[in-house]
Amino acid sequence: MAKEIMTVNMGPQHPSTHGVLRLVVELDGEIIEKITPHIGYLHRGVEKLSEHRTYHQTLPLTDRLDYLAPMSNNLGYVLAVEKLLGIEVPERAQTVRVIMAELTRLKSHLVWIACHALDIGAMTVFIYAFREREKVMQLYEKISGARMTSNYFRVGGLSADVYDGFEKDVQEIVDTFPGHFDTYEGLLTKNTIWLQRTIGNGVISAEDAIDFGITGPALRGSGVDWDLRRDNPYSGYEKYKFTVPVGEKCDTYDRYKVRLVEMREAVKIVQQALNDLKPGPVLADAPQVCYPPKENVYNSIEGLIHHFKIASEGFSVPEGEVYQSVEAPKGELGYYIVSDGGNKPYRMRIRPPSFVNLGAIEKMAKGAMIADLVAVIGTLDIVLGEIDR
Repeated sequence: MAKEIMTVNMGPQHPSTHGVLRLVVELDGEIIEKITPHIGYLHRGVEKLSEHRTYHQTLPLTDRLDYLAPMSNNLGYVLAVEKLLGIEVPERAQTVRVIMAELTRLKSHLVWIACHALDIGAMTVFIYAFREREKVMQLYEKISGARMTSNYFRVGGLSADVYDGFEKDVQEIVDTFPGHFDTYEGLLTKNTIWLQRTIGNGVISAEDAIDFGITGPALRGSGVDWDLRRDNPYSGYEKYKFTVPVGEKCDTYDRYKVRLVEMREAVKIVQQALNDLKPGPVLADAPQVCYPPKENVYNSIEGLIHHFKIASEGFSVPEGEVYQSVEAPKGELGYYIVSDGGNKPYRMRIRPPSFVNLGAIEKMAKGAMIADLVAVIGTLDIVLGEIDR
């Protein structure tokens, strides 16, 4: 019997596309024959905007990329600029960065499990995961002043030292979250409907995953043992002990298990970093880049002039180019910056994991039913903010 192909749009206004993603899906009945992703509905232009802003002024643009993991975006950017300048960040600042990066991984994965479960029909997990995420959001607000577009890291360190009670708040998260993970597993891991919707769904082999450039939990779910925090460490990650989980069957269920383990390991890293948090400065000794301490700004005319000079004019960096990547919650997030010696990036190119991972969606979903496409989108854990950068 000849195939009767029907072409339908899924998105860009669709609750399960996790943003303004349009998928042109060609169907034979309910079987997917072809998928063509269409992006660009957000009109971001972050890379071009950065060419007209100083290095400091570009920083707030980065937390709008993956708006579920703003401090991971900030971290990759400041590390790239610090590499250009050859700045050594103080140990305390690096430790706080690790704590906040892993808490960011937690809150990003909590949104993933909440929305992924809701897409497949598990509403209870959605409510529980957002309840736990609120704990991290409150800490975000205390330390940076913002819940989502948080901006706490700076070139050379942090905008300020942690607030009084920070360690107590973090310890509470470390102590209570493993029990919440047990709850999620109790609701999903052996749930018959969850197993039917995820096992054998969205399969992509290790070879294909590497060919497509997939990174993060989606790559590790295909059995590829690769994590930048361990294999190309930054911010002192080489000091911390953690397990990198990998899958075996390369399907949606394996990626689910990988992310669950990653949340547990993130808690362990946060505990180690908290134990390692020592007193000390939180900004590098680099006066050409870093703001002077607040007490110096207002006690001398020179300090005040220096403060406003950096804020308005920025600073110049050596000519050259640099690439720096971090293990963001969704995969490898990289910044490629070209400097012409001025106070603004001559060119900046961002390698967002969501954009690259999305390229494999047809390989993962072709031959499946249209209902399974929802599970494939959820297992990729994409955010359109960084896709339409």
